[in-house]
Amino acid sequence: VFQKWVNREISNFDYLIQLNTMAGRTYNDLAQYPVFPWILRDYTSEELDLNNPAVFRDLSKPIGVVNEKNAKTVKEKYVSFFRYENFEDPLGMIDKFHYGTHYSNAAGVMHYLIRVEPFTTLHIQLQSGRFDCADRQFHSIPATWQALMDNPNDVKELIPEFFYFPEFLENQNGFNLGQLQMSKEMVNDVVLPKWAHSPEDFIYKHRKALESEYVSAHLHEWIDLIFGYKQRGPAAVEALNVFY
Repeated sequence: VFQKWVNREISNFDYLIQLNTMAGRTYNDLAQYPVFPWILRDYTSEELDLNNPAVFRDLSKPIGVVNEKNAKTVKEKYVSFFRYENFEDPLGMIDKFHYGTHYSNAAGVMHYLIRVEPFTTLHIQLQSGRFDCADRQFHSIPATWQALMDNPNDVKELIPEFFYFPEFLENQNGFNLGQLQMSKEMVNDVVLPKWAHSPEDFIYKHRKALESEYVSAHLHEWIDLIFGYKQRGPAAVEALNVFY
């Protein structure tokens, strides 16, 4: 598979799906759901220029430190994380970590897929029988990216649906997802980047970005973090990539 990918006989999308499968990730288990990278950082321009390297996320860094200003906080947490996190570990059994949450978990999958069954029902069950407060829901792609940049504790990567499934961005079932506190706006369809004119257009351009020359040249750096040698040990510490 690796050789086929290197020879450009299979797409970046197919390679990531196969890597996820080989790593034991599956659509049948929300706790081990396939994980895909955030690949763009430009969610505000009117047009998306895939020939400009500045529109892409730095794939060599974990999502928690793509924004350079978060790196200091993350490093400090690792050095003194019991004090920093008010963490109880009387036996000293827990290894140090940079992030107390994970880039892929069941709650994150339900967060992204809240508008589509059976994930809607699973989300409601998780939230004790109701939808979570509107401000915490997945309501906007630009706002989700901005929250990641502002908060080093939010480290969610993407799910494969961001590259092929426009329906998850639409509230086709007409769920009452509540009202945002600041703007009083009702949460309905997901707010798209300005450069996307519809959910289908977003998926088309996002998939095109995944297969772009820039991502093809740098995707291996992200793979090292998630599936490769930077997952554990000294390489993970150096890359600020240690998860609880």
